[in-house]
Amino acid sequence: MGIIRASLYQLFLLITVIPFAILSLICAPLPLEWRYRITAGWPRLAVLGARFILGIRWQTKGWENLPTGKAIILSKHQSAWETLFFPAYMPRQVCFVYKRELHKVPFFGWGLALLRMIPIDRAKSRDAFEQVVKVGQQRIDEGRWPLLFPEGTRTAPGSTGRYKMGGALLASRTGTQVIPVAHNAGELWRRNAFIKTPGLVTISFGPPIDPAGLTPEELNQRVQTWIETEMRVLNPERYDGPPATGSVS
Repeated sequence: MGIIRASLYQLFLLITVIPFAILSLICAPLPLEWRYRITAGWPRLAVLGARFILGIRWQTKGWENLPTGKAIILSKHQSAWETLFFPAYMPRQVCFVYKRELHKVPFFGWGLALLRMIPIDRAKSRDAFEQVVKVGQQRIDEGRWPLLFPEGTRTAPGSTGRYKMGGALLASRTGTQVIPVAHNAGELWRRNAFIKTPGLVTISFGPPIDPAGLTPEELNQRVQTWIETEMRVLNPERYDGPPATGSVS
């Protein structure tokens, strides 16, 4: 049954992404807000498809912590599921930081390029952070929320990657509050897994962290501590003790 569900879901994604990508290209002349809503329709459809085809439901915790003003979202990264959830359901437009090469991916990359997020040129690694700060400030001024995954790559449930400094530095340089996010999507949708597991994903939003008076290192540590502590609340069976400290970089 898992194989059948997974196959049906992959087919569902395939037959829906191309029409949405074409529609996104057709809507290129429209204002960004309209383009975003249209393009974000596909991630929303993908999350709904996961609900009804795969049996992956979701709930939020701490939704009231989301501010009405400027913010940077720093989230745990375990699966592809959360990359679909954030643009589809967050109350403001989110802007992913991603490598510019994705623009070359047919359909998906083309639509992504039209959303004016925060692409970086990995070939210019020394300038990559300055690209993030410059474009990130522009997006924040537009009322959008930059979204970064501090661990950089997807981690397995129960594990902790090294928290990189990019998000904390962006928050410190721009004076923007941070919203830490923990979730357990990886319990149901593992990295590169074809077969997914039915169940309930919890997305937990922490209280805003103001960078004022904190060094980027202190801010990064607070983000890590909140996220990893909350992960032990969501799935205590995965952990033997409190989160370790000092693994930021």
